[in-house]
Amino acid sequence: MVQLSVNVNKVATLRNARGKGLPNVVQTAIKIIEFGGQGITVHPRPDGRHIRWTDVQDLKEQISVEFNIEGYPADHFLEKVTQVVPTQCTLVPDPPEVLTSNAGWRLEGNEVLLEKSIKKLKDKGIRVSLFVDPSEIEMKELISLRDLGADRIELYTESYAEAYGTDQQSEVLARFQKAAQLAYSMGLGVNAGHDLNLHNLRFFAKSVPELLEVSIGHALVCDALDFGWLETISRYRACLDSSSPGQI
Repeated sequence: MVQLSVNVNKVATLRNARGKGLPNVVQTAIKIIEFGGQGITVHPRPDGRHIRWTDVQDLKEQISVEFNIEGYPADHFLEKVTQVVPTQCTLVPDPPEVLTSNAGWRLEGNEVLLEKSIKKLKDKGIRVSLFVDPSEIEMKELISLRDLGADRIELYTESYAEAYGTDQQSEVLARFQKAAQLAYSMGLGVNAGHDLNLHNLRFFAKSVPELLEVSIGHALVCDALDFGWLETISRYRACLDSSSPGQI
């Protein structure tokens, strides 16, 4: 089954708007897990505008499911992650000031940074995933990322979400299928995330049988405002549970 990891950044954003501890990020994460969430994702940023490192540490101590920390591999970020030791660290090429992740890694110019960062994380037993854009990544780059020690890639799915339901859907989806197949063939696991939602998730999961995990935050939290956490997690799990590896 494809695993659902819920990004709780937006829960922290709401909390920070008033600064009085509500909603409680850890309690919400525990509720998400009780209702069927199979992982928790966070993306702490240097300005602390949503998830903070105190939240990260509290979550590590309180949850028992897979814990995924996303971020740009600056020295401070790597130091904090190796102290917390999550299940997985997803490295993204975002500069600190961007609103949300909006690009995948390109190997050229980043070889030394990625090699050093991946080694530091794996020395602590942390699984490493790299955020990549199927529209830009080439086979030789995937091979190089694997050889640097990456365990997985996370497919940046914004272009799929924008093309879903349009005349471009098949063409765009084919890029994701090709990237996933190549990654799988060379021993890389495949995750996905960005703009996946209740409308487009089921089709994507069925179309990319190599998929192991999706990370969803903004859309899922918005849906929770309408349906509540229990119903929302149930609906997302239904999208994923109906797709199993090897079946399209």
